[in-house]
Amino acid sequence: MSSGSVIISTILKHDNKVTSYKIALLRAINDVVLSFPDLRNLQCDVAVPLRVLAQFWVAYYWPFVKPSEPILQGQRATLKGRLRNDMLFRPQLEKLRCEWESIVGGTSSPSDGFFLINELRVPRKFQTYPESLQKAYSNTITAISKAIEMPVQHAGPGNWTVFAKPMKFTELNSQVVAIPSTQAQDKCLVIKAELWQTFQEMSLWIEALCIHEWCLFTEKVQQENQLQVNRGYIYQLLTDRPDNRRPLSWERNNVDLLLMEGKEFVCPWTEKQITSGTRYDLDHLLPISVYPTNELWNLVPADPDFNSHKKRDRLPSQSRLQQAQPYFELAYRHYSTSESLSVALLEDVAVRFSTVAFNTTSFSEALSAAVVDLIDIVASSRNLARF
Repeated sequence: MSSGSVIISTILKHDNKVTSYKIALLRAINDVVLSFPDLRNLQCDVAVPLRVLAQFWVAYYWPFVKPSEPILQGQRATLKGRLRNDMLFRPQLEKLRCEWESIVGGTSSPSDGFFLINELRVPRKFQTYPESLQKAYSNTITAISKAIEMPVQHAGPGNWTVFAKPMKFTELNSQVVAIPSTQAQDKCLVIKAELWQTFQEMSLWIEALCIHEWCLFTEKVQQENQLQVNRGYIYQLLTDRPDNRRPLSWERNNVDLLLMEGKEFVCPWTEKQITSGTRYDLDHLLPISVYPTNELWNLVPADPDFNSHKKRDRLPSQSRLQQAQPYFELAYRHYSTSESLSVALLEDVAVRFSTVAFNTTSFSEALSAAVVDLIDIVASSRNLARF
């Protein structure tokens, strides 16, 4: 067993835990590594802004802050005569959840936090929501970022033994690379290259162990108001997956304009031509249930029958991906000719891929290769069904 896997398993199974913070930290690092696969070949230490880890914590802890049924993530303690929350950020996250549900309406789901963070992490989408929600989200990210420093400090035997103290990106060694969208003043956690590689290679095992240990931990926490929770219920909350409730009308309208201008797309799976008047779906290359994002690089016109009845939530095999890559490239090239879609595509690529250059004539080719790589890595690391 590698030293990285020993560190991870020891933290999850043997470290003292007052809250579920350490489990959430490792799960968030695991999700970050999976989100940015093109960093794996650089073999460098990687800087991850605490705010990015905090975004994942919003999604993980979302089901535990339901106002009518709060689920404690540690015992409440009295400090200086005041009863403190089990989580430092519970008030902020609960307020965010209430704001979100008042805007979105309808039935709530344990996975709504994933839906929310993938909406608000992209600036053009963030700006479409009311100021009250924007403020609640920012306050929550700030509170969680502060809380994250606690498990970073106490992971492993002693203080700062597994991870170094988070620092601003500008203060880090020049050899450290950053994930896309990192800002100079972002306070960052540095993941050592070997540990990053371990997360990359053992993603499925790490996620499963994190969820297992989280269920066992929460089951042992004494809840308030005689609320009884068991590991099976917690497992349902932690593994709930979002559906695609956000309509893609804006994206479809712009694709329709391209079709009316005479642009032709090709379904990447059936190679059927898609022209003006042709029925088509905007296929999520990575299904929402696997990777909840509506970023434009993940949306390509496709044959609706194949998409609905054959592809569904499966991922293509490596050979099918290679066959499809030219049609991804074609779609991205067409998107780049649209004033609206080109801006959205560049924005979405900037927060996802670190090795795709925007100022070259081969942008569409480089992006299609990066997307193929991402899909293949997600499928392999999560052992997903393929077609």
